Amino acid sequence: MTTSTRKKPPTDLHSLQFYATPEHGCSYLDNRLARTVFVDPKARIDLSAYSTLSDLGFRRSGEHIYRPDCSTCSACISVRIPVDLFRLSKSQRRILNRNKDLSISFVYPEETDEYYHLYERYIEARHDDGDMYPPSREQFRAFLIQGQQDSRFMEFRLDGQLLAICVVDQLLQGLSAIYTFFDPDYADRSLGKLAILSLIGRAREQQLPYLYLGYWVRGCRKMDYKIAYRPIELLIDGHWAQLARSSLA
Repeated sequence: MTTSTRKKPPTDLHSLQFYATPEHGCSYLDNRLARTVFVDPKARIDLSAYSTLSDLGFRRSGEHIYRPDCSTCSACISVRIPVDLFRLSKSQRRILNRNKDLSISFVYPEETDEYYHLYERYIEARHDDGDMYPPSREQFRAFLIQGQQDSRFMEFRLDGQLLAICVVDQLLQGLSAIYTFFDPDYADRSLGKLAILSLIGRAREQQLPYLYLGYWVRGCRKMDYKIAYRPIELLIDGHWAQLARSSLA
């Protein structure tokens, strides 16, 4: 007896349902209220739909695909790097040279003691005043392991020792950097910036035009690093516009 596999139909974007959260305190800006719109978490989102949603300013966190939808604020702006136009600055070249001794590999996401302990140390050292503190295995699993998209952990190791992980999703038109965490004892290596530079190189290898960095939040200094990569494109009023290297943020 033979069995046949039926190909699943593509996701119909027009049939997707979206849900909005109640207004709540903003995680990035003081004295602001925020609201988020989520794609129905029960919907099957294939690669094509996920890629289109990314171009519309949506992001992924675990099983949830979302974007800000605040009634009185538009500070959160989706940004992406056009990798073929990107050129290294002197400081970025120094970061690459400083980390030539690291090995980089891409593996499937999973929950291991090694991965979680690195995540735990990072949150406790760098984000003890944020929404993700205190860290937990349940949080790690829900945020970085769960989800139906094609995702990888990009590992950075020094003689076998794990120093950093960047979680990255595959899109049709690029890569999407979801989250990076690293050993706080090696902060002088600028591992967060190294992860972005490495993903730019990875996108070029795959001949993909864009690297998506999520949201730059105007007025939040912690997010200013995202517009240090020039040229960069911002999603303004539904259209991607390039912020040139010489432009002010």
